[in-house]
Amino acid sequence: MNIIVPMAGMGKRMRPHTLTVPKPLVPIAGKPIVQRLVEDVAKVCEEKIDTVGFVIGRHFGEEVEASLFEIASSIGAQGEIFYQDEALGTAHAIYCAKELMDGPVIVAFADTLFKAEFRLDSAKDGIIWVQRVEDPSAFGVVQLDANGAITEFVEKPQTFVSDKAIIGIYFFKEAEKLRDEIAGMIEQNLMDSGEYQLTRALEGMKRKGTVFYPGEVMEWLDCGNKNATVHTNQRYLDYIQNEELVDESVRSINSVIIPPCYIGPNVTITNSVVGPYVSIGRDTTISDSRVDNSIVQNHSVITKANITNSMFGSNATYLGKARHLSVGDYNLIEE
Repeated sequence: MNIIVPMAGMGKRMRPHTLTVPKPLVPIAGKPIVQRLVEDVAKVCEEKIDTVGFVIGRHFGEEVEASLFEIASSIGAQGEIFYQDEALGTAHAIYCAKELMDGPVIVAFADTLFKAEFRLDSAKDGIIWVQRVEDPSAFGVVQLDANGAITEFVEKPQTFVSDKAIIGIYFFKEAEKLRDEIAGMIEQNLMDSGEYQLTRALEGMKRKGTVFYPGEVMEWLDCGNKNATVHTNQRYLDYIQNEELVDESVRSINSVIIPPCYIGPNVTITNSVVGPYVSIGRDTTISDSRVDNSIVQNHSVITKANITNSMFGSNATYLGKARHLSVGDYNLIEE
């Protein structure tokens, strides 16, 4: 079985954190988003993953590509790189990895994470990962028949038709059928709003006899912006809190670490309280500060700060200011 991970987008909603690294390499609880995604997909599969194909932009560079090869290797698979030179839609992004679209394939878009207890039934023609949502009007949803098979794909319904939202992960037993469907769309220039959309390809496959079923996940975690990413980091720390998350090289001096926290190698924490729900990358220094529910990447410095619901990139510096105050009875000071 192969996995295709389209991830060529610019990640504009996550700026400035995506100015120097692609959004899928932003860390969640100590691992890049895309690594968390690939590992979680592999966990629901009975079959061995042979190849992980990453669809990226050419501007990502050799260092990013090397990181992606390591991520594939971490699940015992081979990594391959494919380039999407134009942003022509979801179906086009998948088609860039057409060499892998033969036999069973999972397509997983790299801006979403999930938790699931089901095991992938690879005997089915196709499975589309879904989650129940309170407001289906903001999502693409699926309708089911009495046997649980998907009958319709409905984009952002304004009247209720279903609460099962598509989260962006798909299984195809015979991915060559998807490949041929997309090839036909491109040949005939069948575009929606200027893009080749996966939904059209799925509808075409369904008309030709492919039967899709839903795979319902426990939780769908978004990494589309700063607040969503910090929340996802919090949820992952909850999931993995029984693992060893604080590296043995961490130096904690007159400080308190409130779990769950991920703290990477060679971090120094002095006169501070860190946690809960904090992820700190390697070689970072925190002093005279209070940090909770935040992500701090590598080689950063935080001093005299009170930080919550925040993200710091790599090589960032925050120097706060100590104050001498004389505050009388019943005063309130807010900053």
